[in-house]
Amino acid sequence: MADLQIPEDFCHNDVKPKGKTSHADGENFHYIWGEGRTDGAAFSNDDVKAAYEERGEEQVPLGIHGTTVAVDWDSCVAAGSCMSVCPVQTFQWFRTEQDIPAADCMDATFEGTGLTEQDERLDYTDKSQPIREHDCTVCMACQEICPEGAIRIESANQEWHEKAAGTYVIMKSGSENPHAHD
Repeated sequence: MADLQIPEDFCHNDVKPKGKTSHADGENFHYIWGEGRTDGAAFSNDDVKAAYEERGEEQVPLGIHGTTVAVDWDSCVAAGSCMSVCPVQTFQWFRTEQDIPAADCMDATFEGTGLTEQDERLDYTDKSQPIREHDCTVCMACQEICPEGAIRIESANQEWHEKAAGTYVIMKSGSENPHAHD
């Protein structure tokens, strides 16, 4: 397993997402965290750089997409191995649904109809999008197989997703000691 590129606390405390990508079902979405970085593997990968050049697109920092299933798009080199091992098709190639620059995914809505097989990417500018983050079973297979360590699975981050969404509720006990018996 490659070293994880996403810091453990990337979404904790007072960190605010910079945007989100919505699922067309109107219920599910994933946040985009951080301004991104140019020292991720995608910026030094020859296949990725050549694909951006061929498209005439500028390669820009893209940040971390997702919270409980987080993908560092600046480290993702479109290997697709995450898709080949995911038992619930959490990921899709974003370009196979909407062939737009990755930077334009910010605040976009996707139907979830993009291709989900390892070798179905349009080219190496494509990114693994956690479009069905809400379906993840936390098997960790994608995190373990990612050649660049671009995926971090952490179900406890659901709290930070809910806090950012304003839906977080603390469930309090009705007594001072919730384990006490009358």
